[in-house]
Amino acid sequence: MWKIAVAFVAFAAVALFVLSKGGDIDMGGEKHGVDALHAPDPAAAPATAASK
Repeated sequence: MWKIAVAFVAFAAVALFVLSKGGDIDMGGEKHGVDALHAPDPAAAPATAASK
């Protein structure tokens, strides 16, 4: 049983190390504000206009 606890702690330590080395990682969850809205892809605009 103690081996499971040690393995969990080791895995958590490795995961935190990898996440900390990964750069700009946002662990804040879903975003619902203005920053979450993305402008439409400009390349997709002519395709939708031509299909009308």
